[in-house]
Amino acid sequence: MSSTQTVLYDIPGPKARARNWLYSVLFVLVLALVIYFVYTGFDEKGQWAGALWKPFIDGSTWTQFLLPGLLNTLKAAGLSILIALPIGALLGIGRLSEHKWIRLPVSWIVEFFRAIPVLLLMVFAAAFYAYYTGIDSEIRPLFAAVTGLVLYNGSVMAEVFRAGILALPKGQAEASSALGLRKTQTMINILLPQAVTLMLPALVSQLVVILKDTALAGQLTIGFDELIRGSGPLTGLYGNTIPTLIVVAIIFIVLNLLLTQFARWLENKLARRKKAPKGAKPMHDAPASVVDATDFNTGRAV
Repeated sequence: MSSTQTVLYDIPGPKARARNWLYSVLFVLVLALVIYFVYTGFDEKGQWAGALWKPFIDGSTWTQFLLPGLLNTLKAAGLSILIALPIGALLGIGRLSEHKWIRLPVSWIVEFFRAIPVLLLMVFAAAFYAYYTGIDSEIRPLFAAVTGLVLYNGSVMAEVFRAGILALPKGQAEASSALGLRKTQTMINILLPQAVTLMLPALVSQLVVILKDTALAGQLTIGFDELIRGSGPLTGLYGNTIPTLIVVAIIFIVLNLLLTQFARWLENKLARRKKAPKGAKPMHDAPASVVDATDFNTGRAV
């Protein structure tokens, strides 16, 4: 490979760099124009007036409208994440089973729930709980929201887990089999821990989707008082629809950034744990007597 190439693409020449620079300038100009027209449009409607933003300085606005909705959003998202993660792992492992009586039904379940919109799953769940269960009407919207989120995102996470496990080298499973480990032991103790690091970016993206999709549960059929629905009375009182939506959007952005930062911290921690300790010798430097005296059935030195 020449010095003018990288692993993924050729280094751009003078013309390509000039073209990229031109595209970047045009993009910035178009973005600035869009921001300008949006700002002036809202300004003409008086949406930037201080009186419309003043309610957010008042603590009662947060305690009566925004914080209760935010707590409901976090509750629904947290429950959905805690339930969807293990379900996704089980379904993903089930799709890798060598037994057809496990693999085929699991595959049908995953494909079925992945194909249905989250909102429709929530509506079906709300109707089911209303007609066929005795769940109290006050917590029924939460049950419906969590059910829809778990069914859809658990199925999506199943594909994430399956792809992460398949991305590992085949030698991992072959080595564990040579050591006498059963397939269940190999999956739990060897494959899954290694696959977690590979799957983490995709899993975090799906967790962000769960957090944002809680907003779908606020529609009339379900009636879950999440953040957006909880802020509705605020716009009726003060007529500040745009400022309220901007504040709600900022709250979602902050939550997603915190979730992403936590995932990066976890990823770095897992990566550091995989590094060999200082002073440890690589395997090829091990004495021949140790290698020769290894029982390959148990993996222990004899």
